[in-house]
Amino acid sequence: MGSYNPAQAYKNNSVTTASPGELTLMLYNGALKFLKQAKNALVEKQWEKSHEYNVRVQDIFQELIVTLDRSYPIAEQMFQLYDYLYRRMIEANIKKEIAILDEVEEFVIQFRDTWKQAMVLAKTQG
Repeated sequence: MGSYNPAQAYKNNSVTTASPGELTLMLYNGALKFLKQAKNALVEKQWEKSHEYNVRVQDIFQELIVTLDRSYPIAEQMFQLYDYLYRRMIEANIKKEIAILDEVEEFVIQFRDTWKQAMVLAKTQG
């Protein structure tokens, strides 16, 4: 028999009830969390853990790519940025370079902060 985990149940419920905008914000926040964990694992020379967190960030970029609404002109630019960052994560994983992770993290912070502002604007205008 499985045990009930209230924290996991809350997390699952928050994802299943989130709007598309909130889901995107969750992806950005998840990428930032895993980037920090990947960097910490590299510092501690925990190669397997670093790889695991790096792959999670790669998975997030893939999700962001496949969920882009291509009916908007900006989607192609976002595709190119996500694809670039995805490839940089692969490079960081191969070379074990924190500097590359720092670069990706800066982009994700900018995306997240801009997305938060866009969500606020959308709520006040809609």
